[in-house]
Amino acid sequence: MYLYNETSPSQTAEIKAALESDWSLREKFEVITSAQKRLEALKMSPSQQTIDKILNYAEKPSANLHRRPDSISLLT
Repeated sequence: MYLYNETSPSQTAEIKAALESDWSLREKFEVITSAQKRLEALKMSPSQQTIDKILNYAEKPSANLHRRPDSISLLT
């Protein structure tokens, strides 16, 4: 929560004090912060094949939408 600025002012003060006084904790926090930044930099999107399958499925008449298609796998 601290990493996302979701702590109360008193919690934030306690965490900051702990990070300043405990080098091991600070080191672990820096690893987590670095990982967070790398994850935020990732841009993930579905493959074009998945998008096409979804669009093709969406174009089917509504009567066919109540049953799951046997031949289409949206996860591949």
